[in-house]
Amino acid sequence: MAYDIFARFYDLLTENVGYGKRADYFCRLLSSCNKQKGILLDLACGTGTLSVEFAKRGYDVIGVDYSVGMLNEARLKCANEGLDVLLLCQNAAELDLYGTIDFAVCALDSVNHFADADEVQSAFDKVSLFMNKGGAFVFDVNTVYKHKNILADNSFIYDYDDVFCAWQNTLNSDMSVDISLEFFALCEDGLWERCGEEFTERAYPLEELEKMLLKSGFSVCGVYDDLTLDPVRPDSERAVFLARKD
Repeated sequence: MAYDIFARFYDLLTENVGYGKRADYFCRLLSSCNKQKGILLDLACGTGTLSVEFAKRGYDVIGVDYSVGMLNEARLKCANEGLDVLLLCQNAAELDLYGTIDFAVCALDSVNHFADADEVQSAFDKVSLFMNKGGAFVFDVNTVYKHKNILADNSFIYDYDDVFCAWQNTLNSDMSVDISLEFFALCEDGLWERCGEEFTERAYPLEELEKMLLKSGFSVCGVYDDLTLDPVRPDSERAVFLARKD
């Protein structure tokens, strides 16, 4: 299944994210709509690092991801922290929860990884369906600017003691980026294992995402430059949406 190989190395490649700071930022945005803690959906939760951070901050967390490999990492992480986080293996566009939620977060460009605009719309519809009125939804996206000018046709190398990763991008005419990851991991026997993963990120004009939210029954409270309360700029690499369920 997609992202299962990536799951083995995801935490290493994202160790500079600053999860605690990012969780504080998301919680600040959520509390601007509703200061009470409640049930929080971490949509496309990946290896669960943010799920853990939200649980530590008093939310009752449900983590959802389509990758079994990612969820296995999340399960171990939550167990090691002694946290009771419900983890579900589901496609975001087919979200099916046991009850309603008060908050939702979809972080670290996960929306860019959905298959297409129809899947993004379906995911927004599902979040809205299960969200209580007055609930808050926060998500971030890599911008068209970042796809065109930063990711583009560039390559990146990550070199660690026991893992080497070659990251290669191909920019398409629709501003989507095909990403190829090649990993070389040191095994216990001293030999190196080679494995890889390929996937595509899709960028959407911010106005299109706003229309999707409105169609799903949300009002847009703000669109911000990453980790700030400043309005998003033409050269922002990541945009953060705060929406409220009407």
